[in-house]
Amino acid sequence: MWCQIKLEWHSAILVNVSDTLHPVTKHTDSHPPQPSCPARKKRHSHFLSRSPSPAEPDAPHDMRSKPETQTATATTDPASSTSVDPIFHLLRILPFSFLRAPKLRLKLPTLTLPSPMTVYALVLLTYFMVVSGIVYDVIVEPPGIGSTQDRATGAVRPVVFLQGRVNGQYIVEGLSSGFMFVLGGIGIVLMDLALDRNRAKSVKVSYATAGIASVVIAYVMSMLFIRIKIPAYLR
Repeated sequence: MWCQIKLEWHSAILVNVSDTLHPVTKHTDSHPPQPSCPARKKRHSHFLSRSPSPAEPDAPHDMRSKPETQTATATTDPASSTSVDPIFHLLRILPFSFLRAPKLRLKLPTLTLPSPMTVYALVLLTYFMVVSGIVYDVIVEPPGIGSTQDRATGAVRPVVFLQGRVNGQYIVEGLSSGFMFVLGGIGIVLMDLALDRNRAKSVKVSYATAGIASVVIAYVMSMLFIRIKIPAYLR
């Protein structure tokens, strides 16, 4: 009740003020004031208090304009612009007027490490080529096999080993010697595998037998090759 009386009093004051300020636009049919809820009026006043003033939007604009002005001043007057060299200014402006850096999407290749057996095979192949005299064959270019004439019959027979020359060889001679060296190395590896305790006994016996046989064959054939090449070797 008190709230309704107070609202009627305020509306009467407002009507008198409006009649005083605008006597021509006075309306005869004034609607009676409607009662309003205090909570609704409180929310309306709270909304009005939060509404920004007309001067507030200009403040951030002024604040933003100051750093932009400073940045523009700094960019228009760099330290490099004081250079007197015309080539510097030419190289600074001319290439970038028509050239554009490309946008590349390069991916680094992913490299995977080879397996241990692959590395072992490559090392063994390299060893075979080196001990076979591949460097000598490329530089000197000897024939695959030689030939000699029999003094009694006069027939020409092929010769695999170049006799009397330790620093010379035919291609087949070098490959044969290199194969025997590799065979001896593989025999030593097989004997080492035969000592593994985690393997079956039959597998270990097979490895040991193959390793010993390989080493013996490589040694006997190497000694035979060297005696054919140098007949008086170790005598």
